[in-house]
Amino acid sequence: MSENYIITKKSRENMVKARAGAIVLPRIVGMAFGSGGVTEEGEVIKPEETQEDLKNELYRKAVDKYEFINNTTCRYECTLTESELGGQYISEVGLYDENGDIVCIKNFTEKGKDSDMEMTFSVDDIF
Repeated sequence: MSENYIITKKSRENMVKARAGAIVLPRIVGMAFGSGGVTEEGEVIKPEETQEDLKNELYRKAVDKYEFINNTTCRYECTLTESELGGQYISEVGLYDENGDIVCIKNFTEKGKDSDMEMTFSVDDIF
């Protein structure tokens, strides 16, 4: 697993409560996009498990699809259309659940999003 990917503390708290039967685990419904995943020099920042939000969230969108890669990994995909985040530089994404809580965060080098193209992001939820 990448050192620039974390499952948030909030997500792990929900998982332990769901295993005990205290709550029903909220399902993942969307992807959040942000520009706060790198330093001013362009170095990727390691996300912290205590983060509850992206460093600089720009946009949220429902996931397009998911697939099980293996027994312990689910891959979520989300496509930004031409009209979404054109001219922005994206360097962090997070999956969020139906309660709106960010459950995992992935930081990476900046990706420029042109306004005349689609861009698809994939995030693996790994256990």
